[in-house]
Amino acid sequence: MPKNPILRGHSRRLTKHHKIAIAGVSALGAAAIAFSAVPSSAETTTSEVAASTQQVVAGSGKIENVKTSLTDQLAAASVKAQAIAAQQKAEAEAQAKAAAAKQAAAKAAAAKQAAAKKAAAAAAAKKAEAARKAKEAASRAAKRAALKKAAVKKYPNNLDGWIRESLAIMKKHGIPGTYNGIHRNIMRESSGNPMAINNWDINAINGIPSKGLLQVIPPTFKAYHVPGTSWNIYDPVANITAACNYAADRYGSMDNVNSAY
Repeated sequence: MPKNPILRGHSRRLTKHHKIAIAGVSALGAAAIAFSAVPSSAETTTSEVAASTQQVVAGSGKIENVKTSLTDQLAAASVKAQAIAAQQKAEAEAQAKAAAAKQAAAKAAAAKQAAAKKAAAAAAAKKAEAARKAKEAASRAAKRAALKKAAVKKYPNNLDGWIRESLAIMKKHGIPGTYNGIHRNIMRESSGNPMAINNWDINAINGIPSKGLLQVIPPTFKAYHVPGTSWNIYDPVANITAACNYAADRYGSMDNVNSAY
């Protein structure tokens, strides 16, 4: 009869304890058959069966001890594997947490750097805008100065022009007087001749004759000269302005002078 392939495949993996257990079971079966076949009075056969039964029980105890040992080892290995897995999980979580913290720090640093760059760019733009405005303001001021210089009012070189130019200077220096008051005194003193000179009055006798449109003596012209005008006593504008300055100090205004002063 051919051998059982299943038993053949597993026979190589049977341990010594397994073989003992199988032998015990076989002996127990054989003893049972013999017990049923032999009469009850056969004491010798009964004793042999009892001995075989004791061997099977002893073999079964050893198998149970092997099973218990294997179970304990497997349980210990399972606990150890669980502990290792838990440790690995904790380490992985710690690494993930550290990586997340590092990434967050890098992101915050990048945001801070970007904000600093943006602030620097804004400051540079503001500075450039201020410089541009300052440049434009300077350019406008220069243009205004050029226009003002070009727009300096020109007065005609006659009595009307002299009086009007003198009035503009007097206004700038706060000296009172009107066109009519100045014109009236000029016509009385010199008839409008800027080179007029008095060689017969007391001033002439004293060696300081009156000169110009408003007949001013040199000491008075020098004392009441107005900045921005000529130092030439015969200059029409300088003569009028100095005489009006003197009249304002002495009489309140040239308008209040109605005779020799």
